[in-house]
Amino acid sequence: MKLTEENVKEVLGNITEPEVKKDIISLDLVRNIAISDNKLNFTLYALNPAMHSRKRMEDACRFAIERNFGKEVKVDIDVQLLSQNDRAPEQRKVLPGVKNIIAIASGKGGVGKSTVAANFAAGLAAQGFSVGLVDADIYGPSMPLMFDVESEKPRTKEIDGKNYILPVENYGVKMLSIGFFADTSQAIVWRGPMASKALNQMFGDAYWGPLDYMIIDLPPGTGDIHLSLVQGVPLTGAIIVSTPQNIALADAKKAVSMFQLEAIKVPVLGIIENMAYFTPAELPDKKYYIFGREGARDLAVDLGVPFLGEIPIVQSIREAGDVGRPAVLQEETIAGDAFREIIRNFVNQMKTKKGVLNTL
Repeated sequence: MKLTEENVKEVLGNITEPEVKKDIISLDLVRNIAISDNKLNFTLYALNPAMHSRKRMEDACRFAIERNFGKEVKVDIDVQLLSQNDRAPEQRKVLPGVKNIIAIASGKGGVGKSTVAANFAAGLAAQGFSVGLVDADIYGPSMPLMFDVESEKPRTKEIDGKNYILPVENYGVKMLSIGFFADTSQAIVWRGPMASKALNQMFGDAYWGPLDYMIIDLPPGTGDIHLSLVQGVPLTGAIIVSTPQNIALADAKKAVSMFQLEAIKVPVLGIIENMAYFTPAELPDKKYYIFGREGARDLAVDLGVPFLGEIPIVQSIREAGDVGRPAVLQEETIAGDAFREIIRNFVNQMKTKKGVLNTL
């Protein structure tokens, strides 16, 4: 067989990646093929970080090249680990059918992160996207209440000999929360490893099916649950929620820094300012900046992060959360319009990003 790039791809296309059970060519794990005389160079991306697994993949490639092109061909293979965040859906073992995985985070509690996550998920679903939602706020799960499914319990289904958890669904959003598995009056007192294990089960042991977006409502802060999640789940990016006040902005800045750490490297897709201002019903043209003015917007500019929009303090947002119908579903209201504008800004931004959902 003649040593050409086409023939090399044909030969290496017979090698199966053991993690996802597909060939390494269709998974785009072989790149930068260069041929000069009897010399062959290429980069091989591994999905498993274990050294022995990488070595097996390299040896399989060397054996296939030698068997098909002869021992006289000199092969130089640069083996690199493909990070979770750089993987296309078909290259993943975790959530392979999900195109975009978005974490909603905040540096501190009480800024309305879960309210934003619920409305974000419901708003995307209302626009026709297939959406999943994981309530990863282990110690304060709120999604069952916000989606009016407190009395629901996830069912299970056997698929290919394995039992999977089926997410609960409402308003077009599939969701799982630790709140479905604990009594509403029961305090969840778990150490970090136990909480991380519960999270992994909601991702790995649930049948989500194909989704355009998976929204993850993270717990507040920057703790070990966050680290476990970003290391085990291939996040497309994160969105930070903050109020305009200085103490919240300081913690929001820490949250942005966490995602930008060398060990994490998750793109921050934007900052949302919640509780931006208060407008009394009797003075619809008046704005009172109770917690400060445009603090999150200014922080976004300072950090070079997109500003997705602001959400006012409106009584209907609280009422909507309490009755389990996200405010974004309200037509011609200040709250609904604010959430829909943020979602439009987010979707428009995603259209311009390489490697993300291309059917928007």
